[in-house]
Formats: sequence, C-alpha cells, structure tokens
Amino acid sequence: MFTTREIRTDRGVLQYRRESLTGIRCRISPVRVERRIDAFPALPCSRDGCPFCPNAIETSTPTFADGTRLRCGKSVTFPNLYPYAEHHVVTVITPDHDTAGPFDQRTLADAISGTAEALARGPGYATINWNYLPSAGASIVHPHLQGLADREPARLADLYISGGRRYLADHGRLYWDDLVEHERTSDRFLFEDEIFWSASPVPLGEREVRGILPVSTLAELGPYVEPLAAGILRVVAFYRSLGTHAFNVSIFFDAPRAGQGHRAFCSLIARLNPNSLSMCDSAFMERLHQEPVILTLPEDVGPLFREKG
Repeated sequence: MFTTREIRTDRGVLQYRRESLTGIRCRISPVRVERRIDAFPALPCSRDGCPFCPNAIETSTPTFADGTRLRCGKSVTFPNLYPYAEHHVVTVITPDHDTAGPFDQRTLADAISGTAEALARGPGYATINWNYLPSAGASIVHPHLQGLADREPARLADLYISGGRRYLADHGRLYWDDLVEHERTSDRFLFEDEIFWSASPVPLGEREVRGILPVSTLAELGPYVEPLAAGILRVVAFYRSLGTHAFNVSIFFDAPRAGQGHRAFCSLIARLNPNSLSMCDSAFMERLHQEPVILTLPEDVGPLFREKG
C-alpha cells in the first residue's frame, strides 16, 4: 500500500513515504516534535461584527435563488459570497459563537445533512469541508462548514478516483476494501463501526486520520451521517486530549452515476493552535513542494488514540 525509505541523521531517523496508488509523498521527521512550537491556544472569542451570529446572519448572508436559506436543526446553509467552486455553500453549524466548548453530535450531523442537501441541488464532485480556527484557515471563527461541487474533482479526489478505477480493473477488487483489510491489523487502526477509521500511512498533515465510508456518492450519504459526525468528533476529542484545538476536515465523494472503484472518505488533520506569532504548520515544503513534513509517525497515532481516547 505504501513504501518507506529511511535514513539516519545525526539527530535521529527521517522517513520518506510514498503511497503506491496515488504517488502521494511526505516526509516524517519525529525529532521535529521537540521544537514544541504548538503553544497553548489563544482562542478568539469576540462576537463583535460576526456575520454568523443570530443577530446578524439574516442580513449579512445571501440567500439561494428562491430567496431562502436552508435550515436543518440548528444549522443554516446559504451560498458563499466569495465562491471558489462552481457550486459553493456555507453552513453555520450552530448559533453559538463559542469556539472553546465541545461540539454536539446531533448538531454536527444536522450541519452535514444541510450541506449535503444544498450540494445535491447541483451536479458534480462534492466535498464537505471544515476549517476550524484561524490557524487552520478559518477567516470567520464562528464554526461553519463549506460545501463545494465542481464538474472536475479536486486534485486529491482525482488521484484516488482514477487510481481506484485502475486498481479495480487490474485486480478485480476495490482498493478501499484491500486498504481496510491491510490497516485493520496495523498500529494505525483507531476504531470501526459503520465507518472504518485509521491514521493515514502517508499523511498529508499532522496526525492525519481517515474515515472510509461504505458508499461512494453524496446521494448515498444519508444513513451514515450520524456515524460520520460521531467519528469526526471522536477524532477531534483525541486531538484536544493532546492539546491541539485547530483542525481541518474534508469529505470527498465521487460524482453521481460515476464509475465503480471509489469509496467516499473523510480526512482530518491537526493544525497548530492559534497563536500571537501568526506561526502556522504550512511552509514551502507543504505549499510549494507539495510534500508535507510530518512530526508524528502514523504508527504512533493508534497507540496514542487508545491511550487518550
């Protein structure tokens, strides 16, 4: 499923990893964790001027063409004012502006459902995404999801969708089924219910965890919204137990009536906490080389999860 090349430096072991299906590469340098750059979070809390709070959302956010916003439970979904996809929506998860408190499973499930319903109105390859806190790219701290759909899949989704179809043609089996079987007995395995969760062996970000769903398209998501929300929050709680509050989430789907070979999957990565120095964990390696430098070995994530979870 992946290859590892390991070298020893004066300061310890450095690993170069490559995922066989996609060619995705990363570097893992556990010694860098000794830098301890992730300080206690400086959590933003001001509600002043927040467009997603209850007293502003009706006047500061746009509506769909029929003049409405989509409401599901406590969540509110509407078009993005500054889109970077053909179909781009925002879902305010909850009226509560608080960024420090825990999230409720029902509330997150409703927000995912609302986003999915809005995306289902347009064709294409859908993703549901979450930037949590400014150090993870959130321009507004009030918790919200973003849903995107385009006629072409995003680069990462394209690698897995096209690679999965080649794998099915070559082996007569789904890559994702073989991956689950391979990872179930590894130290990267976290937990499993309707969705399989494990640390990615070739992570795109710190402590990357992936949930593999038993479906491929957005239209099939309905029965799995609750376990998906529960799994995301379980991983978020794990991150918080390690002192990390900021994170990113992306859920990738195949297009409607697309070919076989894909499974929808959810990816989470931990990010540096908000801090007064504007320090982040993305630099030239991540943004320009597109080869992330990771601090935590994926094989350490499973034992850490069993200790803290």
